[in-house]
Amino acid sequence: MNVKQDLDQAHSDQSSDHPLPPQRRPRGFAAAAAAASVAAGCAGGPSAGKGRKEREKEKERTKLRERHRRAITSRMLAGLRQYGNFPLPARADMNDVLAALAREAGWAVDPDGTTYRTSPVALVPTPPPPPPGQLAPFPVRSAESPLSATSLKNCHAKASLDHQASVLRIEESLSPASIDSVVVAESGIIKNEKYVNPNPINSLECVEADQTGIVNSYCQLIDPEAIRQELRHLKSLNIDGVVVDCWWGIVEGWSPHKYQWSGYRDLFNIVNEFKLKLQVVMAFHECGGNGTGDMPISLPKWVLEIGKDNQDIFFTDREGRRNTECLSWGIDKERVLRGRTGIEVYFDFMRSFRMEFDDLFGDGLIAAVEIGLGASGELKYPSFPERMGWRYPGIGEFQCYDKYLQQNLRRAAKLRGHTFWAKGPDNAGQYNSRPHETGFFCDRGDYDSYYGRFFLRWYAQTLIDHADQVLSLANLAFEGTQLVIKIPSIYWWYKTTSHAAELTAGFYNPTNQDGYSPIFDMLKKHSVTLKFVCPGTQSSAQEHETFADSEGLGWQVLNSAWDRDLTVCGQNSLPCYDREMFVRILDTAKPKNNPDHRHLAFFTFQHLSPIFMQREMCLLELDNFIKSMHGELTAYVEA
Repeated sequence: MNVKQDLDQAHSDQSSDHPLPPQRRPRGFAAAAAAASVAAGCAGGPSAGKGRKEREKEKERTKLRERHRRAITSRMLAGLRQYGNFPLPARADMNDVLAALAREAGWAVDPDGTTYRTSPVALVPTPPPPPPGQLAPFPVRSAESPLSATSLKNCHAKASLDHQASVLRIEESLSPASIDSVVVAESGIIKNEKYVNPNPINSLECVEADQTGIVNSYCQLIDPEAIRQELRHLKSLNIDGVVVDCWWGIVEGWSPHKYQWSGYRDLFNIVNEFKLKLQVVMAFHECGGNGTGDMPISLPKWVLEIGKDNQDIFFTDREGRRNTECLSWGIDKERVLRGRTGIEVYFDFMRSFRMEFDDLFGDGLIAAVEIGLGASGELKYPSFPERMGWRYPGIGEFQCYDKYLQQNLRRAAKLRGHTFWAKGPDNAGQYNSRPHETGFFCDRGDYDSYYGRFFLRWYAQTLIDHADQVLSLANLAFEGTQLVIKIPSIYWWYKTTSHAAELTAGFYNPTNQDGYSPIFDMLKKHSVTLKFVCPGTQSSAQEHETFADSEGLGWQVLNSAWDRDLTVCGQNSLPCYDREMFVRILDTAKPKNNPDHRHLAFFTFQHLSPIFMQREMCLLELDNFIKSMHGELTAYVEA
């Protein structure tokens, strides 16, 4: 007994010399359990049962909190998938969400969690492998980009870089970028001959040239030094800026949501070196697909794969032939593109561009954005496809026979109370028919019957609705930036009563209707700039044979737009070689007798022949033309 007391005393002395570390205060469920045990020890048996009940209640409360947390997480993930288009896995956790948000903000996240900032300017992403059985595509110039007169024509048709000595062409990319007055030359991949599109500045006295470098199908810039050389030449012509087409088929070409902007970033940096303004085009169409040659730039590969199983995503004619130039407007609200609608795909592309080049918008380099709304980037149905055999001056065919537009037509007919009207006209002829050869477009034809008026109004309204929806989202993506849309010039058969070619393209503009006013009212709502493709000159014999009236159409379009206070710019549709054609463009851009002193805000100048830049006389005329547009030379017009 004495021994035990001695040991206890010794232990007590040691404890006083070396005090134990303080115990951590229990929290949460542990605190409740400790309190219950203390209460049970103090109060005896009955309190022990009460402690167990408290523990059970706390467990239930914990379960409820966890269910509530999971419900919130589930709603957040669903919203990110549906509205943010984040590709989150089915059982995503917060790590997946953080990784997706980081990637959206431009960061790279490795599978092991390593996160770092990518450099869009310096890094060129490794190109994804081509589909099985397909060779890696050769470098193609992606935007109507070359500014040099001789080399661009060859470079997009050949794989060898030896033929790409001149990356930019004046014939394809000269385009003034002043939104109040510019001469613009647009680059044209489709015809191998365009001058660039316009960029806004502030007076009909600025000229801009467009240079879009060569960007291949992996979004890599091919020859930066050649681009600098061409831009240096264009700068010497006192051009205000350049226009670059950003191709959907290149940027999102391989996988949905995978945007590659590196080549365009490099190109824009070069443009910025020369202090030129920049207008970009959101090109949602195929480039070069309407001619008989190769297609340098198609729609994204993953979209074409979807089209193999569901061909109704493309515009379709009465014979069931599919046109892959652009997506049908029938899928604007149909989730057929890997869970996205057509409208959502366009918006995601525009939003990605805005986020990627936010610094260039802030610096004022990007002065305007042109929104592609149909074939060739123009607001129209693809009713004149050369691949289907169409040749000028054919009337074209209606493009509304995919199942989605047919469903839309059936709903409209049912709403009207005439379900038997849910069909396209069966007497509208073929692509190369003349109006008088058809029962629908001839004088007093079915186009003016009750059914004809219903069908044509529905057909035209579908075009307007598509533009309205895309422009609504474009204004969200590019808030504060000038938007531009392009309207074609369909002047053949304009002197007939039906205006057949305009009708098949989606413009309900017969002699007893004003088909452009509803379109311009919609454009006015979105405060966009209208780019009108000005018709070229024709001989009197040609105009007589095709009942064409290019001046009458131009007068109607321009005055209708100006009556609504729309900003209007122009672009030539035919190649321009001599002084007479330059003077004609100037007369259109700066009407002499307009009582309200209306004029085009800027002009996009296109050219066809690569020989153009090799002719000293042509260069002299071009120089005089630019000076006249800037108001520096008046004798050129008066002479």
